[in-house]
Amino acid sequence: MKALEIKNLKKSFKSNFLIKEYHVLKDINLNVEKGEIYGFLGPNGAGKTTTIKCVLRIIFPNSGEINIFDKPYQSVAAREKVGFLPEHPYFYDYLTAGELLSFTGRLFSIPAKKIAKKTAALIKLVGLQGKEDLKLKKFSKGMIQRVGLAQSLINDPDLIILDEPFSGLDPIGRKELRDIILSLKADGRTIFFSSHILQDMELIVDKVGIILNGKMVKEGKLSQLVSHSVRYYETVFSGVETAALEENNLEYMQQDKNFIIKSISGEDANKIIRFVTSHKGTILSVTPVKMTLEDIFLKEIKE
Repeated sequence: MKALEIKNLKKSFKSNFLIKEYHVLKDINLNVEKGEIYGFLGPNGAGKTTTIKCVLRIIFPNSGEINIFDKPYQSVAAREKVGFLPEHPYFYDYLTAGELLSFTGRLFSIPAKKIAKKTAALIKLVGLQGKEDLKLKKFSKGMIQRVGLAQSLINDPDLIILDEPFSGLDPIGRKELRDIILSLKADGRTIFFSSHILQDMELIVDKVGIILNGKMVKEGKLSQLVSHSVRYYETVFSGVETAALEENNLEYMQQDKNFIIKSISGEDANKIIRFVTSHKGTILSVTPVKMTLEDIFLKEIKE
């Protein structure tokens, strides 16, 4: 079952004088399977937040289809399964963390006793024990992000949408948030999030979609995207005279008694292997150095 399905989504805005129309989303298609972590990637202004706002009905698309767990996104049955954390969460700063979660729970018509239990559990999940009675105006950026995540989970959503959740967090905060996201996946939830911090995304996502100028330019399983994207092959060997390497115009690096040669293709790497064995050398390793998610992203932008 697809947790989120977007077909041919288009969204445009008119200028202040209704003269010029700006096409922000141009035929967006993406699929998020139930139980996976989907990373939505793109530069500023690419259309990530606009797409999320359309899914949440904060704004309305010009055309296209959006389904949440095979139900139209406008339906109550679909919307009650969704939790959301915006990029810049802002809450009533005179409330405490506990009061915010209680208030959010009442918006979902959750019984008071159940809200109390869920509040305690969520406060513990996001690491705010002992801070539940502190006014939000005294919270740091990272703490606001944590309580924002907690409020997005108050209704036990099956689909959790996070817009730039790592923004403004220090390395420890990002690590803790990654752990929380992974624990939510282990609990059977589906997470759809956008982020500029590609290193964090690469550590946890199952699937990636790249949006550029309002168009989806790449989508697929992260393992497949990375495995099919080899930058070069690194051959490490020993037992060959440097004179032989130089006579054959081979560019190499030396590390202790070992030599390292980088080859662009697998065929070139095989030539190096044959050369080493023909000169009585020893092959120590041949490693395909794969592209990172950042490499793939930058390549798409340049193209």
